[in-house]
Amino acid sequence: MDQLAALLDGPRARGAFLLRTILDPPWSLRIQDEAPLAVVAQVRGESWIWFDGGEPVRVEPGQVAVVRGPEPYTVADDPATPPQIVIHPGQRCATVDGESVHQAMDLGVRTWGDGPDSATVLLTGAYPMEGAVSRRLLDALPPLVVQPGGAVSRLLDAEIAKDEPGQEAVLDRLLDLLLIAVLRAHFATHHAPGWYRAMSDPVVGKAMRMLHNNPAHPWTVAALADEVGVSRAALARRFTELVGEPPMTFLTDWRLSLAADLLREPDATIGSVARKVGYGSPFALSAAFKRVRGVSPREHRDGVTR
Repeated sequence: MDQLAALLDGPRARGAFLLRTILDPPWSLRIQDEAPLAVVAQVRGESWIWFDGGEPVRVEPGQVAVVRGPEPYTVADDPATPPQIVIHPGQRCATVDGESVHQAMDLGVRTWGDGPDSATVLLTGAYPMEGAVSRRLLDALPPLVVQPGGAVSRLLDAEIAKDEPGQEAVLDRLLDLLLIAVLRAHFATHHAPGWYRAMSDPVVGKAMRMLHNNPAHPWTVAALADEVGVSRAALARRFTELVGEPPMTFLTDWRLSLAADLLREPDATIGSVARKVGYGSPFALSAAFKRVRGVSPREHRDGVTR
């Protein structure tokens, strides 16, 4: 597993919000749903997306925008068009005066807007929860990424309005694939974070994959160095240079990120999670979790923040 694969174990689409929006200009949507991550695919027409105080960015047909929340933003046919509809948490749609417009603009399965022949078609997918595993990846992204959508975008467009058995699972996976395709393209054309570039290094990349794939193993720098065939000093030096932190610091962050996600599973206990991520006891996990994250595992599970 690598950091892009880890994204799918973090804010992985599970019954994600997906909607085709069909509108005629002038139109403007104020998005304040607080979703940590959203994907907007432009099928027909063009859009402009911007955060408060930021420069509008044009999104053309065939392009996909990845928007990192939870800050509000606006999507419109033109930056000069004032907001007409506000998307609230829970994907509640209302006018700027608070009047619900969901039923009035319903066009069928996962489709909403002015009419089927309107000039603009958008596909929107929202991930309602940020997974701790993917935080390293999400923190490396700018607030807005725009890249070509390619074949996955066209396939999502063909599938989004279908109402067939298993369709929700199909759409979840297509949304994940579209997100990964956009992020790959972004990192290929922009300055990628050190840990992403390090994945292609024959020594450090192999070490990172071993830590990712088996976090419960009692790793030491010496043991990891033996596995990748270099000296302890050489691995520690090269890993720190490329990734930006020593191997054991990276492993601790990975273990606690996994623990943060696992703790939110219904039947998880602190003891069972500790074993899965490489801590010998619930006390050891709790101490590390509190030291690094500032809250206990139980407080994290209950949604307590400091």
